[in-house]
Amino acid sequence: MKILIKNGRVINPADGLDKVMDILTEGDRVKEVSENINAEADRVIDAKGLWIMPGFIDLHVHLREPGFEYKETIATGSRAAAAGGYTTICCMPNTKPVTDCVEIVKYIKEKAQKEAVVNVLPVGAITRGQEGTELADIEGMAEAGICAVSEDGKSVMNAELLKEAMLIAKRLNIPVLSHCEDKTLVKGGCMNEGKHCENLGLNGISNDSEDVIVGRDIILAQSTGARLHLCHMSTKGSIQLLKEAHLRGVKVTGEITPHHFTLSDEAVDGKDTNTKMNPPLRSKDDVEAMRKAFKDGIAEVIATDHAPHSEEEKNKDYKSAPFGIVGSETAFALSNSVLVEEGYLSPLALAEKMSLNPARILGIEKGDISAGNIADIAIVDPERVYKIDSSKFFSKGKNTPFDSYEVKGSVEYTIAGGKIVFEKGKINDN
Repeated sequence: MKILIKNGRVINPADGLDKVMDILTEGDRVKEVSENINAEADRVIDAKGLWIMPGFIDLHVHLREPGFEYKETIATGSRAAAAGGYTTICCMPNTKPVTDCVEIVKYIKEKAQKEAVVNVLPVGAITRGQEGTELADIEGMAEAGICAVSEDGKSVMNAELLKEAMLIAKRLNIPVLSHCEDKTLVKGGCMNEGKHCENLGLNGISNDSEDVIVGRDIILAQSTGARLHLCHMSTKGSIQLLKEAHLRGVKVTGEITPHHFTLSDEAVDGKDTNTKMNPPLRSKDDVEAMRKAFKDGIAEVIATDHAPHSEEEKNKDYKSAPFGIVGSETAFALSNSVLVEEGYLSPLALAEKMSLNPARILGIEKGDISAGNIADIAIVDPERVYKIDSSKFFSKGKNTPFDSYEVKGSVEYTIAGGKIVFEKGKINDN
């Protein structure tokens, strides 16, 4: 199939291109990027006023399958991703059974091949059952096709075990995605520690619970030479540690989620559990630090930590409800509204954080829509203003604090491997 995209603003950070151009795709590849392409095509898209960007890559999603299909499936999660402009997503291993062996990796890959509309890359667990006592078969999973290892949802509290895993990951040339939280410091907390938490009568989660593990994992990455990626950073302290690690030449990168650079703990009222996530919404100072981390080039990636839960689960009291919100279908709109509109990032830098940098961290040939590369493309309208409507999500999860939140920026088309998988609010399953 040939697709001709006309008159759009092509934003491609791999070669610094930011100009109104046309793009022609043929099969699964970009054939030509130039002005005024006149060619026969099976489909012509007029992208006047729209941005044409590399398809977004999400290093951090929870697809829940196998084991928790009532929350999300590979099929529904991939459709939510497509609706958000994502063409590649990395699914975390806290499934049931845990993704800690070759068999589960193969199951996810085969299921995704049949049912997903975007590329799904499994992430393998660091320890068996995510129990933190014995390493999983990292080498076997790498051969089966994992893109990284992580204990997401938990930290590997045993430093010796994590160091051994890092050495294996370095040898296999895969990154270690770190959930940075010292669980001994959490003590049953359910929101950010501070005066607001005290006023609500809830137990708090301190900033140092994150900072301690960030510091430890950076030290181990420096010691082993492994490639470390820090998941869902949320504190000023962790940003400072990342900045210092960069100055020392440590192979470490960091991601921030839209909810952590958009909302502070003041959004928590102790009743709406859609404001409960891990790490928690932090102080206004921390939120500003997250935004500045992008502007200053410290944080490299925007990731969603898409974490769907059932309505029944989220309807529990604040202390009992599970952590997590969905994010695949709101990430671009929030990122454009906060980071681009408020001057923290240029459109080119936004594409870098949402596509090129994640591709480089994974070591995959994506995130670049110059001629000859895979035709993974997001076409977005940066000017459209609307209110988020969770009832229209493709995800099974509707658990978001952003329902009815006014944003600027929408995904209009998502093209994965040369196929239009999302178009103006509809999924193309054909």
